[in-house]
Amino acid sequence: MTAFFAMIPSWVVGAVIMIVPTLIVLAIYRWLTRWLIGLAGRASALLQQLLQRGHAAASSLVVIFALGAALPAARLSPPVTLAIGHALLVAFILTIGWAAAIAIDISVTIYLRQFRTDVEDNLWARKHITQMRILQRVATFVLTIITIAAALMTFAAVREFGVSLLASAGAAGIILGLAARPVLTNLLAGIQIAMTQPIRVEDRVTVEGEFGWIEKITSTYVVVRIWDLRRMIVPLTYFIEQPFQNWTYENTALLGTAFFHVDYTVPVERLRQKLDEILRESPLWDGEVGRLHVTNTTQETVELRALMSARPGQAFDLRCEVREKLIAFLQAEYPHALPRQRLEIACNHISDTTTVRPFVPSTAH
Repeated sequence: MTAFFAMIPSWVVGAVIMIVPTLIVLAIYRWLTRWLIGLAGRASALLQQLLQRGHAAASSLVVIFALGAALPAARLSPPVTLAIGHALLVAFILTIGWAAAIAIDISVTIYLRQFRTDVEDNLWARKHITQMRILQRVATFVLTIITIAAALMTFAAVREFGVSLLASAGAAGIILGLAARPVLTNLLAGIQIAMTQPIRVEDRVTVEGEFGWIEKITSTYVVVRIWDLRRMIVPLTYFIEQPFQNWTYENTALLGTAFFHVDYTVPVERLRQKLDEILRESPLWDGEVGRLHVTNTTQETVELRALMSARPGQAFDLRCEVREKLIAFLQAEYPHALPRQRLEIACNHISDTTTVRPFVPSTAH
């Protein structure tokens, strides 16, 4: 038996000494973690979710510590020991960065639980959600850069390159600055949007002639959900450098308009009463604004404008409903008030000639 063990290479023995205890520790940790997650689920679904999010990073740390503790007992050759130790150090740095990113996400999630966006007046909630999500992405980006830099600085060649780069900071600095300009521009734009908030999540905006909703704000671009479910991808810097319309910058209330071109015989007051009736029966109206005005007259028609306020996100549907019902009302009750062409026939008894000319009503603006 002794001879058999003597035939086994030393590196195999060392690997077994490192791997077997690590697997045992990992199995115990996972059993304990499952028990804690199940126990947390009875108390709070949120606590259970938070433990599940951090489970993978914590498992990686357990494996790294177990391997590091078993490494001296493996008695591998010095070069191999140094290489494994360095690999464990790099893995430890990357895992710490990963765990920190998860911790940031968990903290933001806990903070944002107090804000609800499924209510009509959600402006305050959208402000906080937008601000925290952008700052979270900026912090995660900076954390990623720091983590990768810390891991690379453990290599001697990278440290020497960094020293030489600092020594020749002139041209190299300019080149690196130009290369990093898009990244830094988006990073600063994200911080500026988080602080000033020209846009927020679920804001209603008009960008490049397209109306839509701000669906997502990332560290480099913004996703605008168009009304027909298309997605417009807009660079983050666009909302800092270019003009655009934000319909819900101050509040979520929107005014909608519906225009009608009708005959001069239209009973405006009766139509105004019908508009009030339609709005009061509609669940889309918020009860604030409902008016009908004569906004223009032409040689043939009168222009009427129905002005109405709607519940958040319902302005377009309310405008369509008002148009449909007012047109149906005119067709059923006052068909003569629909647009028409008139001809006036004037007979000249002296010359026995007949003159036909269009009837032009007098217009008063």
